[in-house]
Amino acid sequence: MSLFIDPKDRKYMLLGTRIAGDFGATLFVPVILFVWVGKTLDNKYDLWPILTIIGFVLAAILSSIMIYRKAQKYNAEYLAIDGKEIKEIPKE
Repeated sequence: MSLFIDPKDRKYMLLGTRIAGDFGATLFVPVILFVWVGKTLDNKYDLWPILTIIGFVLAAILSSIMIYRKAQKYNAEYLAIDGKEIKEIPKE
């Protein structure tokens, strides 16, 4: 067993770590922000829980769109590590 990590394996691990952090933030930030705004407005206008629910649904839709786009970009990066054919890396 070698104490050193293969450079290719290191690239995979770094990409995986970056994906986990990026996807986590992409899911976490919109949900917290939209739900907080919805709850604040619900309390202000006495509409609880309508705007909180709408905020959560909007955050879920926004997060899913962003995750889909990022997944395509990360797939292209993953394939580039192996040197496989890539049509084009999508831009954010």
